[in-house]
Amino acid sequence: MLSSFISTHSNSQCLPNQQTLLLQLKKELIFNSTISTKLVQWNQSDQWHGVECDAAGNVVSLQLDHEAISGGMEDSSSLFKLVYLQKLNLAYNDFSYLPIPKGIHKLTYLTHLNLSYAGFDGQVPSEILSLGRLVSLDMSNEYTSLSLKHPNLEMLLQNLTGLRELYLDGAGILSSHEKTNWSHIISSYLRNITRLSMRSCFLSGPLAKSFWQLRSLSVLRLDSNDLSTVVPDLFASFPSLTNLSLIGCQLNSSFHSKLFQIPSLQNLDLSENSLSGSIGPFPGTASFESLVLTGNNFSGSIPSSISNVENLSTLDLSHCQFSGSIPSTFANLTKLVHVDLQYNLFTGSLPAALFEGLSYLSYLRLNSNSFSGHIPRSLFGLPSMKRLHLKENQFIGLLEEFPIVNASNMVLLDLRSNRLEGPIPNSLFQLQSLELLLLSGNMFNGTVQLDTIRSLANLTSLDLSGNNLLVDGGDENSSTYGPSRIQELSLGSCNLRVIPGFLKDSDIRQLDLSDNGIVGGIPSWIWEKQLEGLDLSLNLLTDLEKPYYIPATLVKLDLHANQLRGDLHRFVPPNITSNLETLLLGNNSFSGTIPTSLCTISSLSAIDLSSNNLSGNIPPCLVENTLELDLGRNNLSGGIPDNFPTDCLLNYLDLHNNTLEGKIPRSLKSCVSLEFMNIGNNMINDTFPCMLPPSLHVLVLHTNRFHGEVKCHKDWPELQILDISSNNFSGRLESVNFTSWKRMTQLQGDDDTSLYTGGVIITMKGMPREYGGILSDFGTIDFSSNDFQGQIPDAVGDLISLRQLNFSHNAVAGSIPKSLGKLGKLESLDLSYNRLTGRIPVEIGGLTFLGFLNLSYNDLAGQIPNGPQLQNFPADSFKGNPKLCGLNLNVTCIRSDNNDSSDHENVEEDKREIEWKYVFAALGFVVGVGIVVWLLLFCRRFREKYFNKIDDIVDGVFEAINKRSHVKT
Repeated sequence: MLSSFISTHSNSQCLPNQQTLLLQLKKELIFNSTISTKLVQWNQSDQWHGVECDAAGNVVSLQLDHEAISGGMEDSSSLFKLVYLQKLNLAYNDFSYLPIPKGIHKLTYLTHLNLSYAGFDGQVPSEILSLGRLVSLDMSNEYTSLSLKHPNLEMLLQNLTGLRELYLDGAGILSSHEKTNWSHIISSYLRNITRLSMRSCFLSGPLAKSFWQLRSLSVLRLDSNDLSTVVPDLFASFPSLTNLSLIGCQLNSSFHSKLFQIPSLQNLDLSENSLSGSIGPFPGTASFESLVLTGNNFSGSIPSSISNVENLSTLDLSHCQFSGSIPSTFANLTKLVHVDLQYNLFTGSLPAALFEGLSYLSYLRLNSNSFSGHIPRSLFGLPSMKRLHLKENQFIGLLEEFPIVNASNMVLLDLRSNRLEGPIPNSLFQLQSLELLLLSGNMFNGTVQLDTIRSLANLTSLDLSGNNLLVDGGDENSSTYGPSRIQELSLGSCNLRVIPGFLKDSDIRQLDLSDNGIVGGIPSWIWEKQLEGLDLSLNLLTDLEKPYYIPATLVKLDLHANQLRGDLHRFVPPNITSNLETLLLGNNSFSGTIPTSLCTISSLSAIDLSSNNLSGNIPPCLVENTLELDLGRNNLSGGIPDNFPTDCLLNYLDLHNNTLEGKIPRSLKSCVSLEFMNIGNNMINDTFPCMLPPSLHVLVLHTNRFHGEVKCHKDWPELQILDISSNNFSGRLESVNFTSWKRMTQLQGDDDTSLYTGGVIITMKGMPREYGGILSDFGTIDFSSNDFQGQIPDAVGDLISLRQLNFSHNAVAGSIPKSLGKLGKLESLDLSYNRLTGRIPVEIGGLTFLGFLNLSYNDLAGQIPNGPQLQNFPADSFKGNPKLCGLNLNVTCIRSDNNDSSDHENVEEDKREIEWKYVFAALGFVVGVGIVVWLLLFCRRFREKYFNKIDDIVDGVFEAINKRSHVKT
């Protein structure tokens, strides 16, 4: 928005009395002379910066904005003696919550008054109502509470009907009536208004019909109000509109193209709403210079008609759902300066011709889409390009060498997380203005000499992590490189063997050398730097060179997965003073007890001391302020401290694989944000912790001494992993409220990962496996090795996100419910060592992801269902069920006479089936009898010729057949 105020020097000679008043005003005002650029230069010469006098010598304009004024403007101030003043600008000062001086009413000639962001506070004085000549009024504020109560908004405008420009951003309109009817009030008294800005005034719609009749309105800004009832196309009613800003107004309708048809509209900002639909077409009369639609639900492609917007300099379509490729007509937008298309669904390649003619383009952000193909060389040759963001796409292939444009302006190049390969082109190291070079997460290879990179004299941030590079850090003791401006260096997984020596002479703030092969000790000079973040994890470091300490500037320290050893107290001294927020020392060989001095670091919220050799008790103070605590895999003993505060913010607790005893502390119920809890492999002797909050996602209690029923009168709607195996739990499975685990009944999306990167061990497919990250739709239930009874409820089949279900080694009876066939994601099913009866449901055969099945040692009967899924499992999956038959067991399903007639659960089903084994037995009997009869008839003929006495034997056999008795030879 253009300002009506013009900072100027005096065009005419100011009268002596006016100059005297100005000097008096300078003495009265309290201002910072080191910041002031106008007041500080006032003297008795003709140099009156910010002052304008008319032809008669009277001061008519006073521009004192940005002068660091903080006081000295009382009601009797000399300012109010400048009675001919027409324009007064006090914007962007700091009047320290002082009220607007009531003496303002003396300046009756004022036409333009700007008090915006000047630090004024309190009620707007009624004296301002006397300024009837005002044409422009700006009382916007952000951090103060300038309010309109007496006078209110309506009283103000009743007296200032000549206003053409009104700026009240952040003003406190206290009347609820005025917050709703503001549009009617504006249109009733300011019918000729041209500029209106009322951002963040807690206004709401709908808008009055009369408001749409403000035909002169050219600038309208209503950001951060509730206009959810307003249809955006209605703003096309203003024929003179040039600037429209409706940021964060809760607009939620389907967007049409009427706004694009306003020929006068130059700047449109609809960002941070919930608008849907497509954009365009753009008419040939479009005058847009800036189009900002970020943070909506727009979809579809960019129309080719966008080339009609010839004056477009800013285009921001980021954080929407646009798709398709960038149209070739985009190349016609030769005045583009700023383009942001990040976080959409764009695809396709970037033809070289698309950008070749965009000589003014300085900011291009295409990251977080699905662009593919090669990155065109033309992007690097644009003369005005300063910031190029292409990360998180699917760009492939070599990054070609490119010509260096004279006085290249490239400041930032971000190519992270693509599929680029080959050596890093030398051209990059000739971009002398480059400050940030970010290339991590690709497949670049070859050797990089750090002294080559150091030729970029302005480079402050370098990220080469996660490639196939060999970075030569030079001599770790060398300091011949000279000073470096580098502040952020990330060389993770770069095959480094030493900590680069040039860092000694740098002002490094963020250092990541993780996952390399760095050996030896951590040099002492590293602690002398003003580091904010240090990551040396996943190396072969063994010691810390003395002297060492944690610098006061350090916020995050990550040394996990090294070979550091010794007493932890040496590293964390008793008198430590630090601003650490994250301390990660897990997977080393630290010994001793946990230092209580950690509790003195009030800012410390995340602690990982897991997988060390620590012993002793957990300090009670350690659980009082932390958000994430991982002490698993140590030798800790005693109980879990019952010191969780009433305002507990803990969300991650891992104490597994220790020798902890006692009960779960009841104060954990105050940790309403707790999402992850693992206390497996301890000696906790307690009942099921029903008091845990409903925020839980992961609960692991396995291999302890828990007992009793799992019967709670509360829900855990977010629960996705529950492992209570190897305890002494009992009771009936029907009493477990499976239906309350709502997250397990939903599929969240395969690419939506949770925050749990610390890992949890889950026995999947019969083998323990550590999961470093857990998908939000990954569900697992393990109740194995307890004493549960009853039957498996049908409700378990509703938990469709389950990847594992384990009820083995219990006393579960009844049949396997058919509802388990609904678990389409199930990979592992273990029901072994129970008392299950009946047939295996054919629905189990439809679980196409099932890779592990164990139904052994039950009392299942009948044929194992046919189908490729179940037929692939070995005999061990079914053994210990003597009544089962099928190919897996190499047992033919033929019923013997001694077998039980049927299982009582399947009597009705058996009656409906054809008992083929009985049919085969009957056929065998008939065929056998036929053969015997034929033989006996043959024997009769044989007898007539050879033997007379055999007649008696034949008669005996026929008699036996008639009596169905056993034939003996």
